[in-house]
Amino acid sequence: MDEILQKIRIVLVGTTHPGNIGATARAMKVMGLERLYLAAPQARFPSAKATAMATSADDLLEKAVVTENLLEAISGCGLVLGTTARLRSLPLPVTDPRTASRRVAAEAGTYEIAIVFGRENSGLSNDETRLCHQLINIPTSREYHSLNLAQAVQVVTYELHMTLLGESPGDVDPPDWVPEPAEKMEFYYQRLEQTLLAIGFMNPDQPKRLMQRLRRLYQRARPDENELNILNGILSATLEAARGRRSRDN
Repeated sequence: MDEILQKIRIVLVGTTHPGNIGATARAMKVMGLERLYLAAPQARFPSAKATAMATSADDLLEKAVVTENLLEAISGCGLVLGTTARLRSLPLPVTDPRTASRRVAAEAGTYEIAIVFGRENSGLSNDETRLCHQLINIPTSREYHSLNLAQAVQVVTYELHMTLLGESPGDVDPPDWVPEPAEKMEFYYQRLEQTLLAIGFMNPDQPKRLMQRLRRLYQRARPDENELNILNGILSATLEAARGRRSRDN
């Protein structure tokens, strides 16, 4: 169990209140999690307010990793789960914390996993959501569904803790391959967009919608190293063929 927990990161994005960082550390520690990442925190950190709210979990604050953006915070992760309270125009698969915890438990023995929580007032941006493989939504009352940041972290980490206390992760099988991490996929998406623009397949005035759909496709597939090498090779060959055709035409 400890080995699995060490592969799980809790990532807070753009946190504005230092007390929420401390309360999150406390919520994590009581569920056995220790790896806290802060992506572009708006709150000053380190902070006495964060330490006060952490109670006896200030050791998590001392070793928290601060990054400039979400992509840096999830670097090296083979599975990225983002939390959300709202529907998207082109949604990723959405699951509840209990189901998500079974997937995390099944996969965390193989590679790093990040569970991402957005800003207190606005959550994750669309660009940040696109870095996730799947979204987690916490079911709440229809009349009132406001959870503060630390409460959301507590709910998700509790479900994970209960799953790990069981004898098995449930009915979720881990993949029999190692997906490429987020930063390598992001590089591929940049190359893919450049290639589609170069061959005239993508409308340069409206590129985002197509790229959103393609990202969703590849995020479902989660290619491994060899598969991504093949995909990058196809892009290189496509660009080379397009340049050759333009040279002949000229």
